[in-house]
Amino acid sequence: MKPTIVIIGAGSVEFTRELLGDILSFPELGAVRVVLHDIDAERLETAEAITRATARAAGAHPEVLATTDRRRALDGADYVINVIQVGMHDATVRDFEIPAKYGLNQTIGDTIGIGGIFRGLRTFPVLAGIAADMAQVCPDAWLLNYTNPMAMNVSYLHHVAPRLKVLGLCHSVYWTMVGLCELIDVPYEDISYWSAGVNHQAWVLRWERGGQNLYPLLDQRIAADPELRRRVRVDMYRRLGYYPTETSEHSSEYVPWYLHDPDEVARLRLNIGEYVAISEANMTEYGRVRAQLADTESLPIDTGSTEYAPQVIHSLETGTRRVISANVVNDGLITNLPDGVAVEVPTVLDALGAHPMKVGDLPPQCAALNRGFLGPVDLTVRAAVNGDPRLVRAAAMVDPNTAATLSVDRIWDLCDELTAAHGDLLPEPLRSPASAHPDVVN
Repeated sequence: MKPTIVIIGAGSVEFTRELLGDILSFPELGAVRVVLHDIDAERLETAEAITRATARAAGAHPEVLATTDRRRALDGADYVINVIQVGMHDATVRDFEIPAKYGLNQTIGDTIGIGGIFRGLRTFPVLAGIAADMAQVCPDAWLLNYTNPMAMNVSYLHHVAPRLKVLGLCHSVYWTMVGLCELIDVPYEDISYWSAGVNHQAWVLRWERGGQNLYPLLDQRIAADPELRRRVRVDMYRRLGYYPTETSEHSSEYVPWYLHDPDEVARLRLNIGEYVAISEANMTEYGRVRAQLADTESLPIDTGSTEYAPQVIHSLETGTRRVISANVVNDGLITNLPDGVAVEVPTVLDALGAHPMKVGDLPPQCAALNRGFLGPVDLTVRAAVNGDPRLVRAAAMVDPNTAATLSVDRIWDLCDELTAAHGDLLPEPLRSPASAHPDVVN
C-alpha cells in the first residue's frame, strides 16, 4: 500500500517544491499519495500546481489532493511534514521592528531571543491542533517538523502530545559540514563526523577523513584568512574549540557577546535584521513561481535528497539505513543537558523507525552554552503549557542576547508591546499584558 505524505503549510511553495523534488526522485516513492494543506486558498492552489509540475518533471505519478480542511488532510496519513509559519511576513516584521525600538538587535529571530519566543507562542496553538487531529485520524503517523523555533516546538509537543512520534528536522548540520569541507578542499563524500547539541547550536565534535582529524586543516585555513576570522562562528570556534552548526547570523543571537556591541557587529560583519529581507525575498519568489506556473506544465527539479524528510520517508519505507541529525526530546541522550527538552543528536533510520543515538557528555563549555540556550526554550514552553504570562517575561529575561542588551523593566515593557501586537495569534491565557511591573520586595 502506497504511503500518504501530508504537507501542512504547503503554501510555503519553494520549500514544498524542494521537498517534493527530493521525494519524487526516489523511484520507490514515485506513486505516493501527496496531500497538501494550507489555510490560504490561493497559496494552496499554487502548491498543487507546483506538485503536479514537479511530478511531471520527475516522471512520477503521485496521487495529489489539496484541501484547506486540516483534519481531512491528515486522515490516514503516514507522514506529516510541518512547514507552517503562523502570522507569515507581517508577524515577522513585528518581531523585528518592535524590539528595534528598544535598541535590541536581532538577525534571524526565529529560534530563541524575543523573536523566537513570540514565534513559538504563535505556533504552539496550531501545533496543539495538529497533534489533536493526528491523535484522532492518524495516531501512528510520524510528524516531521521543520517549523522554527525547532527546540521549542519539539519540546512543546512532548508536553501536549507525549505519544506522538516526532522528529525535528533541520539542514543546518548538513550544510555546515558541506561548507567546512569546501573551506579545506576535502570532498564531503570522504568525511565522517559526529555532531550534537541543540538545534542551531550543535557542535562538530568529530570531523575526520580516513581516521585523520580535519580540524588542524581548518585551523590553517583560518590562520591564513583574516576575513574568515571576521565571522561569529569562526570566532566561537577559536575560543571554544568546537565549530557550531549554524550560520554566524544565527549563532550571534544565542550568546551575550556580540549583538549589543556596535564594534563587534562591525568586526564580525553582522547583518542586523537579515531575516526580514529573507522573508521579503520569499514573497517575491512566491510571485515569480506562481507566474512561471501560468506558462508551463513542468518545473525543473534538483535531485540529490539533501533534505532530511525525504530521506526519513525513504528509509522507513524501504529499510535503507541512514544516519541523520534529528531533534528529539532528551532522555539521557546528552547526559549534561536537562532531560525533557529537545536536543539534536545523530539518529539512525531504518525499516523499524528512527533511533536517536546516545552521545553522553558534551564538552563542558559547549554544554554550558546549550544550557543557556535551553533556558528560554523551557520557560517559553512552560508559559504556554501553564498559561502563565510571567514565564514569557522570565524567558526573555534569561535569553542571552536580550539580557545583555536591555534592563529587566525594558524587557517587560517589550514583552507587553509584542503581546498586544500579536493579539489573537497567541495562546488565550497569554494575551493580557500581565505585567504591571512587579513590586520590589526587600
